[in-house]
This record gives sequence, structure tokens and C-alpha cells, in this order.
Amino acid sequence: MGQDNQTSVTEFVLLGFSRERGTNVFLFAVVFSMYLITLVGNTLIIVAICIDPRLNTPMYFFLCNLSFLDICYTTAVVPQLLVHFLASHKNISFDRCMAQLYVGFFLGSTEFILLAVMAYDRYVAVCHPLHYKNIMSRKVCIQLMMVSWTSGFLNALIHTSFTLHLHYCSYNVINHFGCELLAVIKLACSDTFVNDVALTVSGVFVLFIPCLLVMFSYMYIINAILSIRSEEGQHRAFSTCTSHLTVVTLCYGTAMFAYLAPKANMSSDRDKILSFLYVVVTPMLNPLIYSLRNKEVKGALTKIAHRKNILLERQ
Repeated sequence: MGQDNQTSVTEFVLLGFSRERGTNVFLFAVVFSMYLITLVGNTLIIVAICIDPRLNTPMYFFLCNLSFLDICYTTAVVPQLLVHFLASHKNISFDRCMAQLYVGFFLGSTEFILLAVMAYDRYVAVCHPLHYKNIMSRKVCIQLMMVSWTSGFLNALIHTSFTLHLHYCSYNVINHFGCELLAVIKLACSDTFVNDVALTVSGVFVLFIPCLLVMFSYMYIINAILSIRSEEGQHRAFSTCTSHLTVVTLCYGTAMFAYLAPKANMSSDRDKILSFLYVVVTPMLNPLIYSLRNKEVKGALTKIAHRKNILLERQ
């Protein structure tokens, strides 16, 4: 990536959360633990879905994609954050910063659209169970997955291109723990009107509309569940949706506060906390939510643990 001729900045300085050594060491231990949980939890879900034939359904196909996204998303930011917790100089080159900005925005945008696709999958499963296999065929699932990834790729490409064309003068201190789009744009010494408009449009198409689709899907789902006469049937239908609805609330809620709230009311500290929630906390909670609230996933993970114990006993 090349900088504009009028851009004098060759690197950025990330302020992070604190300048105190003791606080940073403590945060390193906490974030490192959360990162390990994210990697292990999401990897176990992917492995369980891949090896258990019972999980060879559209719902788990999308969940596998979500877990892979979460691993990539956190890995794009957290390793550098961990290094900066212990480093005396928290510098990042201009090119690396733009690359991190692109990857983070790409994966984040993809996840929001994928969650809407997962809501549609649950709508078809609950409201049209007899036609579920025909509607959510393998071909349709792959197409929906490709739409999610392609939309995220194009959305990030547009915003990164606009950000690269801004002029960055002498001030290069980012009041954030990573190269987050809003924090980087604040440093520009040129007009950011186009960037602001693009962010608003992106917020509508990537956050607001998918969130509306999720809400409408669950309105139909809840109505269909309440019409089920047996209490056991209602419980079974609710159990397949509550995990996804919990994850949706966490992801969309934090991102909307960060990107759609009035910028004048947003402090840098609040922005950092919100970013930390959807970059570090939510990817860690996703596998816990799905494994604890989903009997099929728990069963698959138990089977994996049982096989591992048998192998260890034979050795």
C-alpha cells in the first residue's frame, strides 16, 4: 500500500489502555487468557462440526464459518495488542496499520452479514421445516456464505481506499489499542466528508439492514414457536435459536454503539471499550454460548474428549 505524496506520517503510535507498567502486565495476562480461550473454543467447534456427521447441516455449516471468522478476527488485532502491552515503544508502520484496518473491517463486516444469514437459516428451519432441506440446499448455503465474504471484502476495500487517500500530517498518535477505522480517520488533516458518508452508508447496509432482517426473522420464529402446541416442541425450537440470538445481541449491539451512535457523544475511552468488546470479548464468548446452550455441540465435544482419553489410555 502506498501513501499519498502529501502524507508525512510513516508510522503511528498506539496509546493502548494505560501507560503504567503494572496495569499493562495485568492486561497482558487477561487478554492472553481470553485469546487462548477464543482459539481453543472456536477450533474445537470447527473440529466437532467437521468430524461429527450429525452436525452436517446448514446451521452448523454457518457456525463453522463464524468460528473461523472469530479466530481470524482476533488474530488480526490481539497478537499486536499483546506485544504492545509489554513494549516500551508502541509503534506500527503506516502500511501495517492500513493492512490491519482492512483485515479487521473485512472480517467484522463479513460477520455481521453472516449472522443475518444464520437468522434466515433459523427462520426457514422453524417456519418451513418440511421444505428446509430444499430451501437451504448445499448450493444455497455456499452461495449465502460467498455473499457474506464478498460483501465484507468489498466493504473493507472501499473504506480502506478512502482512508488511504486522506492526508496525515505530523500528528500520528492513535488513541486506541489498534488501527481501528474511526480512530485513524480522526488523525487526518484533510476533509473526511466522503469517509463519513461512506461510513453512514456502510452502517446502514452492513449493520442496520442485517439487524432488521434478524429482527423480522425472529418475529416470525417466535410467532411460529408459540403456535406449537406441545411444550417440549416449543422448548426444542427455542433452544435452537437462543444461542444465535445471544451472539447477535452481543455483536450488533456493541458495533452499533460504536459506528452508528452520534460521534460528538463518543469519547475515546468509550470507543476503546466497545471495540474491545467486539474484537476480544465477543469472539471468546461465541464458542462458550454455542457449546453450553447446544446439546448437539456438547455431545460432539464430549465424543472428541472421549476419543482422546481412549487414545491416551492405549498409549
